Amino acid sequence: MIVDPYTPIFVISVAAELADMHPQTLRQYDRLGIVMPNRAPGRARRYSQHDVDMLREVQRLSQSGVSLEGIRRIMQLQNQVDSLQAKVAELSELLQVATAEADARPSRSNSRVFAAGLTGDDIVALARGQRPRPRSQAVVVWRPQR
Repeated sequence: MIVDPYTPIFVISVAAELADMHPQTLRQYDRLGIVMPNRAPGRARRYSQHDVDMLREVQRLSQSGVSLEGIRRIMQLQNQVDSLQAKVAELSELLQVATAEADARPSRSNSRVFAAGLTGDDIVALARGQRPRPRSQAVVVWRPQR
């Protein structure tokens, strides 16, 4: 049986033992926003295997001389990177599905393509074979903010 590494299953004493830390240290990291576990009913902390791995990384960084504020920022950025990588994977999967569906459909002459407008600033929707028109006649679907 494979356990999801993000499933909160460890109470604070077990997580502290697995991370080779004192439970009070885990409470401090939670207060500082470095490693924030999920909460069970009654507000009890529940740590996942991912949380324990993060605690070990915090310990490694701390032993390397990184301050707690630096560690908090590093962990925050790592969470952001993980989130963005998950979003890229999700969008890549959607693109594959859309591409497969488009390949399965017969080609239609009225399908749309997107091109830069005459000024190069706007993105316009065009029918296949249609040339970009002056801004007043084009359907602008995206314009960069200035």
